[in-house]
Amino acid sequence: MSKARYLEVDRSQLRWDLVDLESQLAMDHRARIVWAFVEELDLRAFHDRIGSREDSAGRPPPDPKILLSLWLYATLEGLGSARALDRACQTDTAYRWLCGGVAMNYHSLSDFRSGNGELLDELLTENVCALMAAGLVSLDEVVQDGTKVRAAAGRGSFVGEDGLLGYEKKARARVHRLREELETDPGASDRRGRAARERAAEEVGERARQARETLGRLRQEKAAAAKSHKKAEAEKSERQVSTTDPEARLMTFADGSKAAAFNVQVAADGWFVVGVAATDRRNDTGLAAPMVEQLAERYERTPSRLVVDSKIATRAEIVALDDHPKGRVEVYAPVPEERENVKPESQRKRAWQRRKEPAAVKAWRARMETEEGDAAMQRRKHIETLIAITKNRGMRRMLVRGIEKVRSCVLFQALANNLMQAHRLRAVNQPA
Repeated sequence: MSKARYLEVDRSQLRWDLVDLESQLAMDHRARIVWAFVEELDLRAFHDRIGSREDSAGRPPPDPKILLSLWLYATLEGLGSARALDRACQTDTAYRWLCGGVAMNYHSLSDFRSGNGELLDELLTENVCALMAAGLVSLDEVVQDGTKVRAAAGRGSFVGEDGLLGYEKKARARVHRLREELETDPGASDRRGRAARERAAEEVGERARQARETLGRLRQEKAAAAKSHKKAEAEKSERQVSTTDPEARLMTFADGSKAAAFNVQVAADGWFVVGVAATDRRNDTGLAAPMVEQLAERYERTPSRLVVDSKIATRAEIVALDDHPKGRVEVYAPVPEERENVKPESQRKRAWQRRKEPAAVKAWRARMETEEGDAAMQRRKHIETLIAITKNRGMRRMLVRGIEKVRSCVLFQALANNLMQAHRLRAVNQPA
């Protein structure tokens, strides 16, 4: 019986592959869509932050256009780690195409994402204004919802004041020890590594200091809640903070589990995100008015209708938004179900309270009994889908620490969503 014949691996052979990056990426690839979007943006504010100038020495940093494109594409791909993105820039064709031959490193990628929150916020405003000019966004009706996103911290990182003092003491001792090693080490081979460990130890100490300050602020909030007779709120106040991410809070998720997390708020007009916020609030109550204020500041106008669930808008907010100085906002939110089988005196008290309610609250109750009220609640499902999409793109757990860095990640999610939704609508409406 003859032996089988086949081609075997031979990695010693020499080959010359003359292929440019441009030809390696399909013309309809999503990376090209991202690049086309970024090319239309005004990035002068990003360029103004670059310290390297034409008449200065040293290696210049990458073009902000490249860094922005990389993070937008990485967001769409669900890639949230700067180190993972660094590796992808070396191996993945799409990321290499976006780099265009410019070498990347982890530090540049990480610093860009975390250090440009203000500019990213401005980009979102400019993006939505462009969508309004194109007739894709009107701000007539905005839907708001919140979601809890796990923080880059475990439950075991939460300690009280005594634990914080011990933690901070250990961090200082570690820094001192590493500095002594650097001063006394006769060899220079490991000096760089020890310096890096020293910086890491200093960061640990800084987080401990921040945690101690946060614990003090939480105690003040608890005292203020108790003074204003908000007993339930005072009892729920934190007695511990995380040494890993002092700005994260222990929050309860839908499945009953507790974890360090942030409360992310998203406001959308149809399928487009028009406003975002990252908070340390355990629940959504009272976050309707701040979102409207954000929209008013961004776009110099308020939405005509704000659609939320029953947990977000308070009655005080319904009254305040009904008389907003930049335009009346009608709140659409489910009316909480009232208890049945209450005592006659309780029924009389409830009826008396209803008669004393402000006109805006009475109007809210009335419109929620109409077909338009039911239709608004159906349209609210759009925001649930959008939030689910962001979850699938890496928003289930943060890989950065601190509210501001979390907010930067959320802004990238908003921009990535809007550019793809606009592309989808243009493709649908394009004549055959």
